Amino acid sequence: MSFAGYQSLMNDTKWEEIWLAMIDIPELIYWRQRDMETNYTCDWDAEWFHHFKTDGNKDSYKTIEWLEIKFENEETKNKLLKILKKIHVPGEVLGNTIKVYGYIKEGTFMDYI
Repeated sequence: MSFAGYQSLMNDTKWEEIWLAMIDIPELIYWRQRDMETNYTCDWDAEWFHHFKTDGNKDSYKTIEWLEIKFENEETKNKLLKILKKIHVPGEVLGNTIKVYGYIKEGTFMDYI
């Protein structure tokens, strides 16, 4: 899927790897995401198994502009960064969240975690 003026950075495999890693973490990890088609940013949610894949299949990944993952302490932050570095995703740490980008505006530089 393409959106005018935006460059895609993620694919279904990378989103699926994030999803699988997050459902294996025993503590509650809150997340929210923004949809490219609707510009909707969902509320913070800790339920990864059903809610992250909104339509129950990989097609739900195709319109994720970004995924933001919240952490409460350094230990959780480091655990999340270790997981995301292994998957090698485009993103950044912002205060008490980690933002993973599915799309960015063309011409924008993005570093990888």
